[in-house]
Amino acid sequence: MLLRGVKVVEFASYIAAPAAACMLADWGADVIKVERPGGDAMRAAFADVKAELKGNPTFDLDNRGKRAVVLDIGKPEGREALAKLAADADVFITNVRPAALKRAGLDEATLRAANPRLVYAIVTGYGLEGPDAHKPGFDVTAFWARSGVASMTTPKGMDPFMIRSGFGDHITALSTVAAIMAGLYDRERTGKGRLVATSLLASGVYTMGSDLAVQLKFGRVASMRTRDQSINPIGNVFRSGDGRWFLHNPRGGGGSPGWAEFCQVAGRPDLAEDERFKSGKDRRANSPALIAELDKAFAALSFEEIADRLDAADLVWAPLQTPADVAADPQVAASGALVQVEDGEGGTYPSPAAPMRFPGADAALRPRSPMLGEHTRQVLAELGYGAEAIEAMYAAGAAA
Repeated sequence: MLLRGVKVVEFASYIAAPAAACMLADWGADVIKVERPGGDAMRAAFADVKAELKGNPTFDLDNRGKRAVVLDIGKPEGREALAKLAADADVFITNVRPAALKRAGLDEATLRAANPRLVYAIVTGYGLEGPDAHKPGFDVTAFWARSGVASMTTPKGMDPFMIRSGFGDHITALSTVAAIMAGLYDRERTGKGRLVATSLLASGVYTMGSDLAVQLKFGRVASMRTRDQSINPIGNVFRSGDGRWFLHNPRGGGGSPGWAEFCQVAGRPDLAEDERFKSGKDRRANSPALIAELDKAFAALSFEEIADRLDAADLVWAPLQTPADVAADPQVAASGALVQVEDGEGGTYPSPAAPMRFPGADAALRPRSPMLGEHTRQVLAELGYGAEAIEAMYAAGAAA
């Protein structure tokens, strides 16, 4: 595997930083997840749901293939053990707030003084500098709300809505992995590690970068519109007669690419010659009327017939799929978007994979996520702690 031999120490909780560390584990790195007593809060993600739902797929997604250690950094022995782990690591990844890390002697300057080759990755809500750098942040606040993503994805005149679980976290995790890999590459050239930093806020800003680039350049940007008021009425979602939604995205470029073909697909070639809809400007001005005509046309066709016509015309489209549809979609599996994970009982189950592929080196099967403190004794022994010293740490509550 690509990162075999790379040692990663993760001192983090929730999703963004653990997800980044999990991708490194998927690629072969030895990832040691250090948790405080009580464990990562995501271990309790399904604590309040019905008892028949066995397992915690939300936690497992971002923690498969890791080793788990419990250390109490409130105790000197726990802090010392974590510092020893970092002293022998290639990557240290955390989302603990910088002030708390500094108080515990786990800040970048301290750890890299002991290990100059360490790539120290920190994930924050709002960045390392500025008036709000100290504030706590989750993806729903820093990524979704403050970066403008929520505002820009809410159609004009409608109330804002909440984000789905982990949406901004997993985007931030991708940026964090990119930063870590750049840091490791730089270390190969210079022999020295470095600090790399990502934030939920900056990841959200970049995610909406196309719109924000317009705002920054021109001082304004078009708002999101409801489907009946679409700027390009055929760049829209439509529903078939058997109740299935699909999305059509016209190709860009000058003129009206795909307009006549889309009318043919709908069984309404006459619309291409309708004076109300002749040009892009006309279609924009008469968007509600055109969408109403298309809605009636597609309501008379089955989804299968529409799909066949769209494909025959080589138009760009996709079905609007539910999570159940995605899970059953053969193209999802063929694209490498899923990976099999051991369930700890001799079987396996599918789980989302990191979106990067390495043909010939992809992991076909990943180990399960670790139980809380499952590998504490093993990892402490690897650090040179003897049996008596380990028992003393357990007795003192510094390890568990």
